Amino acid sequence: MKIMTKIPESLKFTYKDYLLLPADKRYEIIEGDLYMIPSPFTKHQEISFNLTLILSEFIRQEDLGKIFYAPCDVLLSEYDIVQPDILFISKERSNIITEKNIQGAPDLIIEILSRSRKHIDKRLKSRLYARSGVKEYWIVDPDKETIEVLTLGVEGYKSEGIYGRKDKLKSTVLKGLSVNVTEVFP
Repeated sequence: MKIMTKIPESLKFTYKDYLLLPADKRYEIIEGDLYMIPSPFTKHQEISFNLTLILSEFIRQEDLGKIFYAPCDVLLSEYDIVQPDILFISKERSNIITEKNIQGAPDLIIEILSRSRKHIDKRLKSRLYARSGVKEYWIVDPDKETIEVLTLGVEGYKSEGIYGRKDKLKSTVLKGLSVNVTEVFP
């Protein structure tokens, strides 16, 4: 007989705990577990900058909503506070934007993988974002120079494709967006 042991809620980190953490470091809380976020490598920063430029130009041109980039706190629950690399919130859902943070699931989240946190972005955050209702999730792999686009369905995320340097990426959330993937990678 297998006995399941549940960690008491009193041992889980919450948003109140998060607010008490030192401000000179970056943290995330996923399912009540605390994770420190190391500073990203320069290639990560270049990719983030390129994607932010491409997306912000399209989003402004089409008047679709707002784009944010890390560090920006996204509260998905009392036990789930994340800082995605890039996120988009449509005009229709702008009520989740507050002065201090985002309170609810963005329409689109983009995470750029780092070697030390691949398992967190690909597994933990993927499950969390699906459960929270993030409609589209991009996983950018700097080593392989690919972007995987995942869309939310009834049973979780479904891969719409993995796009490489020669490809044009399309989004279901940002209709009409076409990204030449070669422009994303330095």
